[in-house]
Amino acid sequence: MSKHLLLLLGEGGHSKEMLRLADLLGTGYHYSYILVRDDEVSAAKITIPGPIYRLIRPRDKVHNIMLDTLKTVLCALQALVILLRSRPDAVITTGPGVAVPVCIVARLLRRKVIFIETGSRIHALSTTGRLLYRFADLFLVQWEELLPACPKAIYAGRLW
Repeated sequence: MSKHLLLLLGEGGHSKEMLRLADLLGTGYHYSYILVRDDEVSAAKITIPGPIYRLIRPRDKVHNIMLDTLKTVLCALQALVILLRSRPDAVITTGPGVAVPVCIVARLLRRKVIFIETGSRIHALSTTGRLLYRFADLFLVQWEELLPACPKAIYAGRLW
């Protein structure tokens, strides 16, 4: 039986990198995808079929700490339902905002978490990267310049 990978897509470059990774890995895996509820562009670009799950966006562009906290908790509860339903072997992300609650829930459920720092980060980790560095089973960077900032990271080259 092939491994089941749950890929977290985010708008723009995050989705492009994750879909490129799926293309590189090929059809030898079973894929599922998580997207924020209103991201139709990323969904249209999926080339390797698999179930698509939708989550509420954990933070808005205009920050309200109370509302952001409630939305993050709701996002985590939705992630729990998705992870229990889909039962992936691993969750893979390049770090859109939805990644933090999903990856923390995945770790609590003893699922592997693979974090790939987005290729746009050359000299410093993203906020998501800094938060998930402690949680990821495998932490990959696309630029060698990031290795001093995260000693347990592995340089993996670029996805684009």
